[in-house]
Amino acid sequence: MTKGFYNLTSGVLSQTRRLDVVANNMVNLATPGYKTEQYTDSTFEEVMMSLVGNKDKTGAQPIGQESYILAPSELYVDYSQGSLEETGQNLDFAIVGEGYFAVDTADGVEYTRGGSFSLDDAGYLYLPAHGRVLGMDGQPIYLPTDNIRADGFGRIYSADGTALLGQIGVFTFADNAQMVKNPSGLFGPNGQAPAAAGGEVRWQWVENSNVDMVREMSQMMSSQRALQSAAQVLTLYDQLLTRATTELGRL
Repeated sequence: MTKGFYNLTSGVLSQTRRLDVVANNMVNLATPGYKTEQYTDSTFEEVMMSLVGNKDKTGAQPIGQESYILAPSELYVDYSQGSLEETGQNLDFAIVGEGYFAVDTADGVEYTRGGSFSLDDAGYLYLPAHGRVLGMDGQPIYLPTDNIRADGFGRIYSADGTALLGQIGVFTFADNAQMVKNPSGLFGPNGQAPAAAGGEVRWQWVENSNVDMVREMSQMMSSQRALQSAAQVLTLYDQLLTRATTELGRL
């Protein structure tokens, strides 16, 4: 009977982890370039149940499978592009199609689809709370002013279009499986990311997160119901074992 405790407890832990992922997705609904995470779990072990005799164990008849505790399987990232929104802000950029912006952070070069940039105190283009944005040459981009213009290749010009100030780098990976999502919300590579060839960049636009609020709400309600059910059955198990040890023990 105590085996049920393991099954139910693993279910509680799994649903709690799923709710954490859903909550993180919902919190980042308005974060430019955020990519949805999906949590999956799997049974730790599956065993074949067989019907056997009391003493003679030969001639067992399979009657089905039984699954034991749940275990985390993998945390998937949905890399599909979010919707593009025009902001009219001079330091906002969005990538159309494949590619990532590169940011020089305290932990090294990391990558993001979020293009809502600013200028730091030294005049360099940077992603707030993370670091300076890198150009196609891998160097930070210095801008003497935010009164600029830009074209579809990420080239940044002075307001009158006469002076080229820099070009935002767009970097791609042969396979998104090379990307590792860091605690900062940016991506780190398992290897070197080559510069993309001719990636389209939209000036004064940003890419919204690709979070599907309806799907997240549905998953949240489903996980909450599963969590509550498992907790209630755990309470019944506890009461039953308490009676077994306190009342049957006296007989």
